[in-house]
Amino acid sequence: MSSKIGTYAIHSLQEISSLAWLGRETLAEVLERVSTGRSPFRLEHFFYQCYRAGVGSVPMVMLLSIFVGLTMALLTGYQLQRFGIVTIVPAVVSISFTREMGPLFTGIVLASRIGAAYTAELGAMSAGGEVKAIEGMGIGALRYLVTPRFLAIFLLTPSLTIISVISGIVGAAFISNLLLQIGYSFFFDQVMSSLLVKDLMSGVVKSLLFGAIIGMISCYKGLLVEKGAVEVGTATTSSVVTAVSSVIACDSLCNIFLVTFFP
Repeated sequence: MSSKIGTYAIHSLQEISSLAWLGRETLAEVLERVSTGRSPFRLEHFFYQCYRAGVGSVPMVMLLSIFVGLTMALLTGYQLQRFGIVTIVPAVVSISFTREMGPLFTGIVLASRIGAAYTAELGAMSAGGEVKAIEGMGIGALRYLVTPRFLAIFLLTPSLTIISVISGIVGAAFISNLLLQIGYSFFFDQVMSSLLVKDLMSGVVKSLLFGAIIGMISCYKGLLVEKGAVEVGTATTSSVVTAVSSVIACDSLCNIFLVTFFP
């Protein structure tokens, strides 16, 4: 048992060091390109990845957040009705979504939707020899393939988190008005009065961390592929599992840090 734990720990450390190497090499290629006065990547590639990661994920993020907000307000409201404090439902839902649910659900959606796509694309290119061909033409493969994808998901995760928070609060307001007899004006007044700047900042910081984790893991797993379609599928599955697990672990560590130092 101890040997298995040790093997797993060594493998995990190797994965972390490889991710750090990938980030360092990608950054070095970008800085080298910028220092010579050239664009590090094509803007059309970057905007295309932004469209995929951002605009393409909006419907799924909104739908998931609306239903989760609706369910949270309904279950919380029915429990609080027993104590006569159903009026705190807006504060509970808004703070929960801003600090926790919004960033977490956005990260899970992006890891399962965009992260899997990134890994499959890069894995197919790597297995087909396209990555080596790009390097053979003197083009920095990491800069050309990784940077636009990483920046797109890193920069747009906060925007999707804000959409998730708004959607969840709107869904909670709808069910609260329908079944808990809480008016829309009172609901949104309570939301505005209960939210603090630190709640908003914690959600934004979390979303940036989640975006960086998903982008780097998905690209790294894709570039590791060496053989055919079976390995591409295995790498895609591993990418989603690792990214989702890392996002949840990072969320837990962030919560511990925030509760300890910013109660």
